[in-house]
Amino acid sequence: MSSFETVPAVCRHFGICGGCTEQDVPAAIYQAEKRQTLVDALAQAGFGDAAIAPMVMVPMGTRRRVDFAAMRVAGAVRLGFHAARSREVVDIVECPLAMPSIAALIGPLRVLLGRLGGFRKSGSVLINVLDHGLDVSVVLDGEASAADRSWLVAFAREQGLVRISLGDEPVLVAGAVTLDVGGLVVTPPPGAFLQPTVAGEAAIRAAVMAGLPGKLTRKSRIVELYAGVGTLTGALLAQARVQAFEGSKAACAALEAAARLAGVTGRVVVENRDLARRPVTAKELAGAAAVVLDPPFDGAGPQMRAIIESNVSRVIYVSCNAEALAREAKWLRQGGFGVVAATPVDQFPASRHLESVVVFARQA
Repeated sequence: MSSFETVPAVCRHFGICGGCTEQDVPAAIYQAEKRQTLVDALAQAGFGDAAIAPMVMVPMGTRRRVDFAAMRVAGAVRLGFHAARSREVVDIVECPLAMPSIAALIGPLRVLLGRLGGFRKSGSVLINVLDHGLDVSVVLDGEASAADRSWLVAFAREQGLVRISLGDEPVLVAGAVTLDVGGLVVTPPPGAFLQPTVAGEAAIRAAVMAGLPGKLTRKSRIVELYAGVGTLTGALLAQARVQAFEGSKAACAALEAAARLAGVTGRVVVENRDLARRPVTAKELAGAAAVVLDPPFDGAGPQMRAIIESNVSRVIYVSCNAEALAREAKWLRQGGFGVVAATPVDQFPASRHLESVVVFARQA
């Protein structure tokens, strides 16, 4: 960020905790320079004249997915986030980024971890807010005892959680563990990846849908790569058939179950595939009306070559890493694609991380 007069931070841990880096940046400067992140990424790819939409702002206090780090130091439990460029855990008592229901668990979770014999030196607690309550997954560095499991069950009941798990193993399911994602009602596996905010997810979905080619029919086919639990799948199914690829077996199972529940199994094919090791080929992509991809932080890598070599004329790229976007957008430009639309989404407020949706079309 450029030179400026700082404003008061809203969190007592700012400057120590690595979760936020930009709380003291004036709003106008923050918004302009964060939007510039996408402008610069596309310029580096050779799209210096790309039209960038206004940035969609997501407020603090709305984060529904939080992954807390934990350490036991001299018998005391630290729970929070890592310090900047460090493995040290900053012990926090508040988090203005998180939804209030998550922030309210910080203190009780610290007490819980202190009671668990399977928590020796380090661990983590991932919380997802689902439609009917909180879903908590605890990861320990030791083996959980029967007593530990009893503590987890008691904690879940005291706090009204819908589910508590040890890693990916549910210990107690006490309610409906479901989430409506664009019309599909999914049961996410423990610790599932979700878009961090509801508003951010909605903005991403809207930008993706706006970027689809015109004149789609119910027989048209959209290939969705890195589909997760179906964040975009339900909305895409309203426009065309969907062929969804995802590397997580648990996420695929959740998406397939949601499709059965919705009665749309005839319109969606879900395949579990590690796209880094076995990318979808140009032949498999042939005839698709569009490719929609939401790759991991490091980008799609080898999958991009097959997309470029295919006859697909529309690519909608959802990015959470401007550096990876710049690199792979350059490959698309070299493959004959241009930018049709680009939307920045600030669903990581008070940080330098930016979500974006970029629509590419093959040039005639």
